[in-house]
Amino acid sequence: MGKQNTHLVWDWNGTILDDIDAVIGATNAAFADIGLEPITLDRYRELYCVPIPRFYERLMGRLPSDEEWAVMDGAFHRHYTQRRAACALTEGVEELLAQWRLAGRSQSLLSMYGHEELVPTVRGYGIESHFLRVDGRTGPSGGSKALHMERHLTALASVGAISAEHTVVIGDAADDAVAAAHVGARAVLYTGGTNSRAGLEAMGVPVVDTLAEAVATAQSL
Repeated sequence: MGKQNTHLVWDWNGTILDDIDAVIGATNAAFADIGLEPITLDRYRELYCVPIPRFYERLMGRLPSDEEWAVMDGAFHRHYTQRRAACALTEGVEELLAQWRLAGRSQSLLSMYGHEELVPTVRGYGIESHFLRVDGRTGPSGGSKALHMERHLTALASVGAISAEHTVVIGDAADDAVAAAHVGARAVLYTGGTNSRAGLEAMGVPVVDTLAEAVATAQSL
């Protein structure tokens, strides 16, 4: 992979946005609404998976009913939105994004956060201009990232010479590695978000503790 034409696809929640505390707080607030016990960060990281109803199955010992899922999903997003305003970007990431762009390289942002909320949020942090595209989820909540990644790269390929084999996904969850593999891209996983290190290492891709390491690793792949 030529260093100059490496394209980065960044994840948002738990990667660029340091929001794991808001996620845990919102999860526990949603659990309280239906009478579930609160969960610790370590337990969250150990059990977290997608699609999200499967994560709730691991916590509850059974799949939530459609009605329970609707209540939990609605409650989570309501509580998360209240907490998100206090979240900062991950330390050093603004500089990393700016340096990558100044070096003449391309990057984009792909998230399972709803598109209508994502775009103004990214704009509000003042980093939108670093990305060729910012794509959030447009379908129902709780799905898989693989098809979303496929559409994202197809859209990128239509506006320039960006191909999957020259793309590295930087994310905080096993699902980011699955989505990268689905389209033939590479992945580097960051330990600051939703998944445990052990869970990330099981994906067989590089695992790092800082985003600076993630970018350096992406360049070297």
